[in-house]
Amino acid sequence: MAVALLVVLVLSFGASVRAGQRPMDIWAWVLALMLTLPYAVHRRFPWAALAVVLTALLAWSLLHYAAYPGVSVFVLLFGLALHGRRRDSLLALGASGAALAVALAAQPVGVVTANDVISTFLATAVAWLAGDNLRQRRLRWSAMEERARLLEREREDRARAAVAAERLRIARELHDIVAHSMSVVAVQAGVGRHVIDTDVAAAGQALGVIEATSRDALVEMRRMLGVLRRGDEAAATRPMPGLADLPALVAETRAAGLGVTLEWSGDVADVPAGVSLAAYRVVQESLTNVIKHGGPVAHVRVSCGEHEVELEVTDDGRRQQEHAASSRGSSAGHGLVGMRERVELYGGSFHAAPRPGGGYGVQARLPYAAGSS
Repeated sequence: MAVALLVVLVLSFGASVRAGQRPMDIWAWVLALMLTLPYAVHRRFPWAALAVVLTALLAWSLLHYAAYPGVSVFVLLFGLALHGRRRDSLLALGASGAALAVALAAQPVGVVTANDVISTFLATAVAWLAGDNLRQRRLRWSAMEERARLLEREREDRARAAVAAERLRIARELHDIVAHSMSVVAVQAGVGRHVIDTDVAAAGQALGVIEATSRDALVEMRRMLGVLRRGDEAAATRPMPGLADLPALVAETRAAGLGVTLEWSGDVADVPAGVSLAAYRVVQESLTNVIKHGGPVAHVRVSCGEHEVELEVTDDGRRQQEHAASSRGSSAGHGLVGMRERVELYGGSFHAAPRPGGGYGVQARLPYAAGSS
């Protein structure tokens, strides 16, 4: 920009010399450099650059050189208003206006007209206003970008907090399951010790129960390792629910005003306690979401196979607009986050999305080892 200013100023050297004005000489070139080069450092040394340019302007005018270098002041004032603080740019505007007024008054009689005075001060005001307006726009853009970054960071923090809270809940429940399994192992070990000399068959049966229960407990322990559990919270006294408790859950949901159909296939007897609990929680959270956001009727389908449990919860979609707006996984409840976390803990798959024909559907698949109990 400083070079461009110098070029513009040099091109103006060809202006006609009026009465009382001096033609260009070596000192005019020196002053031209003082009028243009400070723009290159005006962001680091704004007041020094302004002082040099205004001093050169006054010297140029007092020496009565033909070309008028006001454009250098306009461009510098624009840069100061764009890159500096408003208070400083206002001071620069006042100093520039005063220097321009002196420079115009110092011209020989008959050189400066009323139009020259009006255009000079109008250009000064426009230069400052343009720089200040662009600075304000940049500040607003920067503030909007920073706010967007903060909102994104806050959303990620909420999602992480929801996952951490759900993991804590899962860890507490798995802790209770493992504790129950260890209690069963202890009881069966005592039974086996008492009957091993008198009833070998009963002792063998007790050892079989110990083997199966301890194997399941080890699986649950592996899932629980690495998940933080608050030791100071009181454990729930209510037994952990499972798939066998789904009819009671459906009845409670119907009592809350939601129509629910339950389709069941397979036997829950061989489903491990942890998988059964996770499946129950998925259905429970899905029905809660239907009550909040879905249609008046929900359909629950449970299929218990030899190696996995399949779940599906859908609604009829009569309140689809409100339902879709809620997104089921918004920051209000993080229900989808918790369900997905439970299912993935057991190596299963989870899918939740609006249905093509209307409504919303949640599908989950929870695998487990065949023959575990």
